[in-house]
Amino acid sequence: MEILASRVLLRTRDPQRLQAFYRDRLGLAVAREYPGGMVFHAGNGLIEVPGHMSEDATSSAGAVLWLQVRDMGAAEKELREAGVDIVREARTEPWGLIEMHVADPDHRTIIVVEIPADHPLRKDTR
Repeated sequence: MEILASRVLLRTRDPQRLQAFYRDRLGLAVAREYPGGMVFHAGNGLIEVPGHMSEDATSSAGAVLWLQVRDMGAAEKELREAGVDIVREARTEPWGLIEMHVADPDHRTIIVVEIPADHPLRKDTR
């Protein structure tokens, strides 16, 4: 199986509210819009909030998004200024990544991550 692209679909009972959060509060660029739905750029992936799936949306507690940022301090400042609640303050995890947790309007966890320059994920292993 060859996978050419992928995206995360976030089902919600209130698509307009969730679309506004990802567009206006997190500041994600819109990749495309269609009647009732919106697709956002998220680094090398896509996040879609489809309006047509809202009737059968259930709890989203199992979904988690991981968004990498260049500068955690700048990202935290921007998020606070946009009124995003910080669920867990930024800290360096035992595995070396700097992580902060925020939540979207459906209480879905968003892990904001900075990869330090000396971390193995940033090193060329060739």
